[in-house]
Amino acid sequence: MTFSAADHAAMARALQLAARGLTTTAPNPRVGCVLMRDGRIVGEGWHARAGEAHAEIHALRAAGDAARGATAYVTLEPCSHFGRTPPCADALIEAGVARVVSAMEDPNPLVAGRGLARLRAVGIVTEHGLLEAEAQELNIGFVARMRRGRPWVRLKAAATLDGKTALDNGVSQWITGPAARADGHRWRARACAILTGIGTVRADDPQLTVRDVPCSRQPLRVLVDAGLAVSPTARILQGEPILIAAATADTARADALRAHGHEVLVLPNAAGKVDLPRMMAELGARGLNEVHVEAGFKLNGSLLREGCVDELLLYLAPMLVGDAAQGLFNLPELRSLQGATRLDVRDLRSIGPDLRLIARLRATS
Repeated sequence: MTFSAADHAAMARALQLAARGLTTTAPNPRVGCVLMRDGRIVGEGWHARAGEAHAEIHALRAAGDAARGATAYVTLEPCSHFGRTPPCADALIEAGVARVVSAMEDPNPLVAGRGLARLRAVGIVTEHGLLEAEAQELNIGFVARMRRGRPWVRLKAAATLDGKTALDNGVSQWITGPAARADGHRWRARACAILTGIGTVRADDPQLTVRDVPCSRQPLRVLVDAGLAVSPTARILQGEPILIAAATADTARADALRAHGHEVLVLPNAAGKVDLPRMMAELGARGLNEVHVEAGFKLNGSLLREGCVDELLLYLAPMLVGDAAQGLFNLPELRSLQGATRLDVRDLRSIGPDLRLIARLRATS
């Protein structure tokens, strides 16, 4: 399928619009729409948050009568089902658009090609696949949740160039500089949940909130705490309620946390620890698209070993602190490089004086 330069420009603009909902649309996907007629934009819009109008509706309202005979460029296949809002495919039909170009088909089983089929059935020309890779990247968590039932998990860590996250005495503030920390908060802001472990809570007492960048809503905070040992005065328990994944059915401790509005999920595995894959499936069932992990080397290692990590977000500071310091991941010793965890580097850049590396586990790339 061949697309013109004008098609590419219009879809690129639709992707720019979709990105405006980066931190607000969950559990819905980020979607943008541009309406073109006679070589000019007559309407555009993006989806801001669940329950509100979709991108196509905003664009159609902006275009008015000029939508008749126009081409609609949408970053995701128009929906064909009634959810919180009516089907966008029907709205495009009623507006009289002549052609619909979608970047990608909707992975949601409720749509999955049905939206485009509905448009074709009434004579509207439909095409898809324009800037598809870019559209999938924008909605990588939504796609993951629809296709496999669990979120896209991004593990963030800050380390020295020799791979250490803290000194042997636990001191870790601050390995990286202000620019890297602010960038980390931008990644927090786009996530649906921020996850940590009881070890990090004991060592650092984090708030685990978005603070350094604008954010209209706080992601859900998730604590992996097998024994429900979190202190009642821990800062993570302040503010909005959190979700605690535990392995013990200690009723008294669980009831005390629930009395303060927190939710406790008891998900033990055979070893008496939290069943991490089950936890991720539970988060997916709750509509969480992207999970941002900020934990210690023990939980980091467990998440990697149990296949719960898709992407690494590593900030590397130009310093060396020696072998005695704490490492990034608690992983078993290897006797052969055949067993190494292989990564595909997706991005490497300077953030202030530090380096930021984004890499994906090769099995999930």
